[in-house]
Amino acid sequence: MALRAGWCGLWGGAAARFLPTTRFFSHGSNILSQSNNAPQASFFPPLQKMMLPPNAFQGKVAFVTGGGTGLGKGMTTALSSLGAECVISSRKIDVLKQTAEEISSKTGNKVHTIQCDVRDPASVKNAVAELIKVAGHPDVVINNAAGNFVSPTERLSANAWKTIVDIVLNGTAFVTLEIGKELIKVQKGAAFLAITTIYAESGSGFVSPSASAKAGVDAMCKSLAAEWGRYGMRFNVIQPGPIRTKGAFSRLDPTGTFEKEMIGRIPCGRLGTVEEIANLATYLCSEYASWVTGTVIRMDGGEYVSMAGEFNDLKKVTNEQWDIMEALIRKTKGS
Repeated sequence: MALRAGWCGLWGGAAARFLPTTRFFSHGSNILSQSNNAPQASFFPPLQKMMLPPNAFQGKVAFVTGGGTGLGKGMTTALSSLGAECVISSRKIDVLKQTAEEISSKTGNKVHTIQCDVRDPASVKNAVAELIKVAGHPDVVINNAAGNFVSPTERLSANAWKTIVDIVLNGTAFVTLEIGKELIKVQKGAAFLAITTIYAESGSGFVSPSASAKAGVDAMCKSLAAEWGRYGMRFNVIQPGPIRTKGAFSRLDPTGTFEKEMIGRIPCGRLGTVEEIANLATYLCSEYASWVTGTVIRMDGGEYVSMAGEFNDLKKVTNEQWDIMEALIRKTKGS
């Protein structure tokens, strides 16, 4: 299992349009580790159903990098079930084909696959050309391809640093620039979404290449929101907190030691689900969000603010200890 972006870190038929979409989210509950949830998690149960109405993306083309697994797979599933013609890409074509068949069988809508290494500008150029050939110019572009691992920074080689930055920052830039230029040529707008992380804002030890690269992605999206709005393009970012998905836990928490500790600092008392991220992603990429651009949304169950507050650890103080402290404080008044 792997822990995706937030704690770090990579997813055709007319009859399906009238089918209920809630069943397409049924995979989520068996991913989340419920046994470690804090008691207050019962107040914040994750909804396993679509937020947007059916056909919200009918006639739209969506391109998702890192679309074969994890969050990418979840977002593609949501978009496809809402009517989009999806195109997913990653380096692993076998994984892509399996995912495409799985999603298509659920939604009845075609899911195309394109092999692409986002680190390589030539590979990206070829992938975008293939995207336009098989599905047309995209209406939705989700930059989700990512890479990360935990390590003391002094142990990193130059190549280790370069690998993460090439995937996360350069890969996002290459895809965005290549598609953006093609859209400008044909005078077509689109909604771009990037998946980063809560520590893109704060920084974090032991994942410094990822933190640096994700911060760059946030800045790029805000910059292009200001510059390319005139071309009909919107750019937004989701910073997920801890989401349990296949792929990232094995690299970021290989022994499972830190999961309970993580949940302990999340005010909502649980990890997030892929479905929750997918619902926010589909909203931001939809016409319902046509006035939302340049926005970075943190979705983490309150983890960021919980870690940031100077006195937040006082929640561990018991009522009896508060009584003693209050009495001591009262004695010092006026002194």
